[in-house]
Amino acid sequence: MATVTFRDETATGRPVTAWQVTGLPERMTVRELITLRIREEVTRHNARPSDRFTGLVRPDDAETDRDGHRLREPRRIDWRRQAEIAERAFLANGFFVLAGDRQVDHLDDVVDLTTGPDLVFIKLVALAGG
Repeated sequence: MATVTFRDETATGRPVTAWQVTGLPERMTVRELITLRIREEVTRHNARPSDRFTGLVRPDDAETDRDGHRLREPRRIDWRRQAEIAERAFLANGFFVLAGDRQVDHLDDVVDLTTGPDLVFIKLVALAGG
């Protein structure tokens, strides 16, 4: 069984957050890894729902601010819906993923987890006027 470290970084390389997940198969697709990440962060949020969500992608009806995503009221989030949003964001270059020392470009790319790679998620921020 493999262990992977999920890390978020800014576009300038500043670390934001990191956590590990153990007991994974030796190989997973990028799609499966994104879904796993989304399920983990939504599970953490749903254990103590609040009006703030600090996940990879913005939930429906939420506003983005510098500390994450502000919900209109404390509520539970549907991980399946979040996974759909994350897949669309990946395909639209809303964030990119580095697996070890390479950027993965496709949801069906397979990542070898036996080397204990860090999966680095870098969110891209749209520029004003562009």
